[in-house]
Amino acid sequence: MEKVIHTPLTDATVEELQAGDRVLLNGVIYTGRDAAHKRLVEMLDKGEGLPLELQGQVIYYVGPCPAKPGKVIGSAGPTTSGRMDAYAPVLMEKGLKGMIGKGIRSREVVDAIVKNKCVYFAAIGGAGALLAEAIKEAEVLAFADLGPEAIYKLRVENFPVTVIIDSQGNNLYKIGKEQYRVNGEEKQPCH
Repeated sequence: MEKVIHTPLTDATVEELQAGDRVLLNGVIYTGRDAAHKRLVEMLDKGEGLPLELQGQVIYYVGPCPAKPGKVIGSAGPTTSGRMDAYAPVLMEKGLKGMIGKGIRSREVVDAIVKNKCVYFAAIGGAGALLAEAIKEAEVLAFADLGPEAIYKLRVENFPVTVIIDSQGNNLYKIGKEQYRVNGEEKQPCH
């Protein structure tokens, strides 16, 4: 079953999501990779204001390709989330409610997800052109000098993601491995 949710996210919305839920996101999301995250945290450390309000927001770990003529954005597939792990807990403390990427997260990030009632979504890696079709508007919001790693403000419609780590700390990557082992279906790799 797919759940349709809108941004900004509230505690109540996040608490309803469970690891494994398929979700269609609607509304505004922001992009940011490691260089942008580093700058955001440096701004916070200096007591400066941020170029976006984090309360209830979702950050998509992506560096989109340039848009082709007539398109809003180019291919926009997720990048590996672990590169943002050093910065994510600080941003969650400041109100960030959701992150979209791919791959595992550190123990510190999982703990911050639970503490701050956040959610970690995964988007399908390798499907950047398909994901770009759900992006209806895109504008550079901050750090234009970073090129595709700038912070973009995106308006999305039915952007497909899966809940990987829910606000209780349930982790689909771990659940999936455990179910695989319990079912006795572990097989040797093909040669």
